[in-house]
Amino acid sequence: MDAGGRVAGSARRRGAPAIIGWVTVAKLWRRGQRGWPRGFPIAQFPNPPLILAFAGWAIAAISSGTVHDIGRWIFTIGLAIWAWQETTGGVNWFRRLLGVAGLVWVLITLVGEL
Repeated sequence: MDAGGRVAGSARRRGAPAIIGWVTVAKLWRRGQRGWPRGFPIAQFPNPPLILAFAGWAIAAISSGTVHDIGRWIFTIGLAIWAWQETTGGVNWFRRLLGVAGLVWVLITLVGEL
C-alpha cells in the first residue's frame, strides 16, 4: 500500500467508482434462477414459459386483428404453463400460492371468453 491507501499497481483513485467486470447472459440467467432473497425466493428471473407469456403480451399490445388474438393466446398459454409449474413445483409456499393465483386468473379469463 502506498501513502494514499491504494494497493501498489492499482489505477483506482480515491472516490472513483469501482469497475465491475463483464457478466455473461448465461451467468445472469443462473443468478436469476436462484431467486431473491436466496433463503425464501419471491422473485426470480423469468423462466421460458413466462418469457413466452411476455412475448405474447407484447405482440398483442402492438397489433390488432388476428395477430392481436394470437398474441393473447400465446400470453394465456405461457402464463398457464408458468402457473402450473409454480403450483406443482414452486420452491416455497409463496411461489406455489402465486402459481395458484395465476391459474385462477387464467381460468377466470377463459370462462369470460366463453
